[in-house]
Amino acid sequence: MPRRFLSVTAVVLALAAGTTYAATRGLPLGPASAAKTRAFKGYYDGHKDTFLVTDVSNKAQATALKANYSAGIGRVKGAPPQYFVRGTAATGQLSVFGSEPGKSDYNPLWEEFFVTWKPGMTPVLLVKDDQIKSLAKAKKLTLKDAHIVLNAPITKVGK
Repeated sequence: MPRRFLSVTAVVLALAAGTTYAATRGLPLGPASAAKTRAFKGYYDGHKDTFLVTDVSNKAQATALKANYSAGIGRVKGAPPQYFVRGTAATGQLSVFGSEPGKSDYNPLWEEFFVTWKPGMTPVLLVKDDQIKSLAKAKKLTLKDAHIVLNAPITKVGK
């Protein structure tokens, strides 16, 4: 192989490595590869965000979600809420986030709250955390802290 070809190849590889090094600020992350994982949708302020579930502080839920069990994240306090409707729900109901990337209180850790419509109430589609809190204040639904922390980073804001 000609020496010039090897020199050009070495320069190109060095530049590529330098770009990766600069982009990761020198973190030795190793080579990147594509990974297949399950993604979910949830509402925030009326639009849908995409999120992953990686870790859960409840062993049974971790098993059901095929996620890692992490008792340690269950001790985290002050995580934003993620609301899950239990029982009767409006068609198309998804979980509802209390924040999203770009907001000052965004965190990929979420404190789970279970939302239940009170008897006699007709469920409506819940798409905003403020909507849920308002309906709870009006005693149309109940909120219950599940005492479960979910590591579920939002990977895409909006559809």
